[in-house]
Amino acid sequence: MKNSRSESYAAAGVDITAGYKAVELMKKHVARTRNEGCLDDVGGFGGCFGLNLIGMEEPVLVSGTDGCGTKVKMAILMDKHDTIGIDAVAMCVNDIICVGAKPLFFLDYIACGKNVPEKIASIVAGVAEGCVQSGAALIGGETAEHPGMMPVEDYDLAGFSVGIVDKKKVLDNTRTQVGDVVIGLASTGVHSNGFSLCRKVFDIDNNPPSLYTPCDELGGKSIGETLLTPTKIYVKSVLALLEKVDIKGISHITGGGFYENIPRSIPDGLCAKINKSAIKILPIFKLIAKTGNIPERDMFNTYNMGVGMSITVPASQLDTALEILKAHGEDAYVIGEIEKAGEDGEKIRIV
Repeated sequence: MKNSRSESYAAAGVDITAGYKAVELMKKHVARTRNEGCLDDVGGFGGCFGLNLIGMEEPVLVSGTDGCGTKVKMAILMDKHDTIGIDAVAMCVNDIICVGAKPLFFLDYIACGKNVPEKIASIVAGVAEGCVQSGAALIGGETAEHPGMMPVEDYDLAGFSVGIVDKKKVLDNTRTQVGDVVIGLASTGVHSNGFSLCRKVFDIDNNPPSLYTPCDELGGKSIGETLLTPTKIYVKSVLALLEKVDIKGISHITGGGFYENIPRSIPDGLCAKINKSAIKILPIFKLIAKTGNIPERDMFNTYNMGVGMSITVPASQLDTALEILKAHGEDAYVIGEIEKAGEDGEKIRIV
């Protein structure tokens, strides 16, 4: 790329040489994510990935795409960019695993007001870490400089992932039965949704210094540090569980909280009865509710409240499931059970 440059384009606000430098800086991070399916290096026109279909009767590709919402604003305000990429990966691969699929690869897209190569490389370092945690290869991406569309310090991050599962092993909600048990997997915090409400509650946009103030309710950590904690990636522990336990359904608890996400893994006619007192509500959620005077119903309909993923299993396999999950580092515990739906047909009750 030594001969590729345009003074005219640079004068208009786009420095293509900065893009080349960013790619060079991020290559060491991308290299960490390489797996047996990778066929070429980053920088080509398309990311290539070879499929190993041995042992699969009907391979099904499962895709997921997402961003980090306005959590990116938090990273910008705190000038900390090396973890937001974990969130971008997590939001995609945690969805894919809900279908029972193993993530294969990930691609990212970064739009920025000005391409600062070191900042872009830091963002991609986080993406690479998320890929390592999920076993997915980072096989490509795109960085676009958008002068005039966004302030020079701003950026947005999104991506998508593709996974694979044998069709006979695809998880749906058709096999869930009365008496099945709902396990909760602890979250690391707010994860990557509900940040518009967080910013309003703590008046962050008008008072950025509040991000750095130590908070007793958060064990001395600042609000900013707590909110930027990366989303937990559950892929490897759930893949291990799939090998030994008859999982009936999985829900990734993101936007919409309990009320929107858990019902997605419950068939019509059944209901997940969630025991509110069993949930290990994290301090950050208690602080959000108290500071913003947010009703409990709204909290459970916006945030994960300390449970980033729910897994439904037969009661007879509960002990085995908990043992496997805990062996893989998860704080896993029972949060409810499946029962018949009431006359209202609701698929979730939090009691």
